Amino acid sequence: MEHIEEAGIHSGDSACSLPAVTLSPETTDRIRTYTRELARRLRVIGLMNCQFAISGDHIYLLEVNPRASRTVPFVSKAIGKALVPLAIQVMMGKSLHDLGIRDDLDRELDTFHVKAPVFPFNKFPNVDVLLGPEMKSTGEVMGRAHTFAAAYSKAMAGAGVHLPLDGRAFLSIRDHDKAAVLPLAMDLKAMGFELWATPGTAKFLNGYDLEARPINKVKDGSPHCVEAIHEGCFQLVINTVYGDRAVHDSKSMRRAALERKIPYATVLSSARAMLQSIRQARKGPIEILPL
Repeated sequence: MEHIEEAGIHSGDSACSLPAVTLSPETTDRIRTYTRELARRLRVIGLMNCQFAISGDHIYLLEVNPRASRTVPFVSKAIGKALVPLAIQVMMGKSLHDLGIRDDLDRELDTFHVKAPVFPFNKFPNVDVLLGPEMKSTGEVMGRAHTFAAAYSKAMAGAGVHLPLDGRAFLSIRDHDKAAVLPLAMDLKAMGFELWATPGTAKFLNGYDLEARPINKVKDGSPHCVEAIHEGCFQLVINTVYGDRAVHDSKSMRRAALERKIPYATVLSSARAMLQSIRQARKGPIEILPL
């Protein structure tokens, strides 16, 4: 499976896709090879959970656990095989060959399956919704479709996040992410969204003729972005931050989006997936697939 959010965010808080969306066949084959070799060298019999990080052509092993994980039920549902009973039979002495199991079950999939986390933020008034290495989700849902975008959209709906098809998008982006957010902003503009942004982000976007309307940060005084979020002026919020001061200063922004039930992304990879889903949803009703 491929995580949507980058490494550094707890795997339980990251949406993920089976099969992988952006990884090349060569990369997925290398991951399969490394996983098989790890299992053999560690002499694991039964279920094993590995997490890898990919940077360019390099694959890094983050951790390997000789146990099941919270994704086993998700994978079982996706591939149509209950993995826990099969693993128990292997632990009791059966071979995969005896059970008719190959090691590339996901290659047979003709649909995408997206797991999305469910967060309890609305029950805790002072908790920041920013994702990080500490797990905050308390459940997960699953979307299934013939495209990743549609499956992600279904998963978001199941998690209570209803993506807008048009309206105003508000962006507040840290300097490190400004170049990467440019294609997203261009896509939003092309889809007819009206762009609003904090002054620094607006200045950057307007350097590329995107006509982003600036609005104050809270510290700059009223009228500011949190007031606008509370008033329902925006239909989508994208906010990335870095550093303790910036995280603290922008907490009220993220909290306001949560309380108003406005879809928000705190990492650009989530925002990209949201935009793919919005583009897919604008084409017409999403298909319904039986399990």
